Amino acid sequence: MSKAWYELDTRPTGLSYWTAVVRKQPSAILMFTQLLAIALLPWVEDEPWGRVFITSMSFAAVTFGIWAVRSTPALTWLALCIGMPAFLLEVWSVVDADNTAVTFVAHLLLAIFYLYIAYGLISYVFADAWVTKDEFFAVAAALTVLLFAFAYLYVAIQTLAPGSFVNGSGHPHRSFLELVYLSSANLAGVGLSDVVPVRPHARAAVILEQLTGVLYVAMVISRLVALTVTRARN
Repeated sequence: MSKAWYELDTRPTGLSYWTAVVRKQPSAILMFTQLLAIALLPWVEDEPWGRVFITSMSFAAVTFGIWAVRSTPALTWLALCIGMPAFLLEVWSVVDADNTAVTFVAHLLLAIFYLYIAYGLISYVFADAWVTKDEFFAVAAALTVLLFAFAYLYVAIQTLAPGSFVNGSGHPHRSFLELVYLSSANLAGVGLSDVVPVRPHARAAVILEQLTGVLYVAMVISRLVALTVTRARN
């Protein structure tokens, strides 16, 4: 029987090494893709091609999200059935920016897709009593995925109800970066955001994210710590 790539007598190098990393630790690639998207948003969002870039990053995240979910209890075919239509509708919303229905459905599907990927990653961590390196990355990746899931949900809400989120500027629409910022503040529980939900659906979504952040720490992080301590003792 062939050995796993990390048990080989001679570790792979170059392209072979990174191919093995992508294959064995897709959660890490998904996490870094999400973090890279956040880091680049301030540079690209205001550019004419910014929406195209953000859509491309969404496609990369969708691809690695589907790849990552292969090793989890979640269903890969279901992730495909949600993720690919979501991406195609997102492209459509870039081409036809004034189409409210397409923009709403695209971002709602992206929110559902990200929530499903987060479910898969969390189920992956809870599936056994042994913590692997990829499961550590899965915990972090699930947090970034939840962050984007609620940001896309906020975009969908303000598409149907402009003015759902305000920051004193008077403009009825918040940028994607502003909504990612709001999402991160709610999920982390720090509350440091100048963007405020003022309409009922927006406030309900924010409450759900705040509760999700608290439950994530209480359930997922505590289990990870417990498994790590148990492993160290054994």
